[in-house]
Amino acid sequence: MNDGEPVRARHLLEPVAGEERVTVLLAAFEGWNDAGEAASDALKYLHKLWGAKRIATIEPDDYYDFQFTRPEVRRTASGARRIKWPVTKIAKATIPGTAVDVIFVHGVEPSYRWRAYTAELLAKAAELNVNYVVLVGALLADVPHSRPIPVTATCDDGDLRERLNLEASEYEGPIGIVGVLNELALLAGLPTISLWAAVPHYVAQAPSPKAELALLNKVEDFLQSPFPTTELAEDAQAWERGVNDLAADDPEIAAYVRQLEEAKDTVDLPEASGESIAKEFERYLRRRGKDLP
Repeated sequence: MNDGEPVRARHLLEPVAGEERVTVLLAAFEGWNDAGEAASDALKYLHKLWGAKRIATIEPDDYYDFQFTRPEVRRTASGARRIKWPVTKIAKATIPGTAVDVIFVHGVEPSYRWRAYTAELLAKAAELNVNYVVLVGALLADVPHSRPIPVTATCDDGDLRERLNLEASEYEGPIGIVGVLNELALLAGLPTISLWAAVPHYVAQAPSPKAELALLNKVEDFLQSPFPTTELAEDAQAWERGVNDLAADDPEIAAYVRQLEEAKDTVDLPEASGESIAKEFERYLRRRGKDLP
């Protein structure tokens, strides 16, 4: 692993030899891979923050069952009615003050031809000189809303996994398009990281700002580039207070939450120091440094 290196030494973004810039593809897909819409909301947040501009799309006709993923009629700014199709949007942004470009991929999980869809997506990644892939997802889990939302980071690329001191995924079972893209990106030679937030299953409805914030914090750690999250942190606190109020009105849910809290605290107790505290302190220093003149 990293032989005792401090957390700050674990850098995702190492430029390719002979290149000055680094390009990271960030992808999230609505549907099965997106509990509480936390993953897609996290990408939307960064898309808006960095002023990403759309540069390409993957058209839907070959990949979607429109009786399941239906087009929608929307009104434009001028008041005209227009059909909105479930395209996969590809946008590009530059993280201000860095040599890092970000390619955003955001769409609905396709219905058909996942291998062809992924191949088309990876072909566009090659055209855009993508160096790394970060896949963002959210799943329903038996976790309490009143504790930090767990985010699992895994990597199946040996060199990157060792550099970042991550683990390979040990999951076996059904997967979504995120899992397919993870494997095929690695086969295409793209070092890939998967981030999964665990959303409390008893409050699965969107939005899920606390899970979104946890994913953004993890993305920030890997990109080593701070971004403001104060407003989202306030939304997460309000969300938690709202769930507390709902649980207080239902004794069965309240008892279940206490059971989850006890189980979580028992597991986390040996880890309540060290690396987790160091990460929070490093994140604070990065944000404070960015705010200083």
